[in-house]
Amino acid sequence: MTFLELVDKIFFKEIAKAMKLTFKHMFVREVTLQYPHQKLVLPDAHRGALCLLKYEDGAERCVGCDLCEAACPSHCIKVVSSEVQDGQVLRRIATAFDIDITKCVFCGFCVEACPVNALGMTKLFEYSTDNKRSLIFDKPKLYEIGEKHYSDAKAYLVAHNQEKADETAREYRYKFPAYVNGAEVKNEAKQEPANEPAPK
Repeated sequence: MTFLELVDKIFFKEIAKAMKLTFKHMFVREVTLQYPHQKLVLPDAHRGALCLLKYEDGAERCVGCDLCEAACPSHCIKVVSSEVQDGQVLRRIATAFDIDITKCVFCGFCVEACPVNALGMTKLFEYSTDNKRSLIFDKPKLYEIGEKHYSDAKAYLVAHNQEKADETAREYRYKFPAYVNGAEVKNEAKQEPANEPAPK
């Protein structure tokens, strides 16, 4: 055993190094948040719980086009749509809209695929439960989340360049063509001339 090795064993050099590192970190600013008493400020682009959005007048944005269901890589979205007659206007709506959050990978493809920005992602992440059946969000639940976290969903759409911050959602309202809306199409039928008696 050399003299240096003997000194290291006598003065516990390894413990001294560890204590030096410990004392060094005593004067470093804390980075750990004491959750749930302290919560991290999430960015606007955060992909949290999905929600359904409405227009400013309370009308549903979703037109039941099923594009979100087709874009979903984990196949966790199920949309059932139908057409309803609203006066002289034929409207397409989603009669059922279900998302299984346990399968969702929070990729945001469904939000990007929506032509009317009816879907948005919020900063909600605290929805753990002991019953996974409650993690299947139906249409009323999605609208409830959308009403509570509308500002977060709007900020998400703005952060991903899908809407502009200074414009209302009405600018993105989908309008069906005139022939779908039940507008009367004027048939320009050619009128045949009446049979006149031949001159004598």
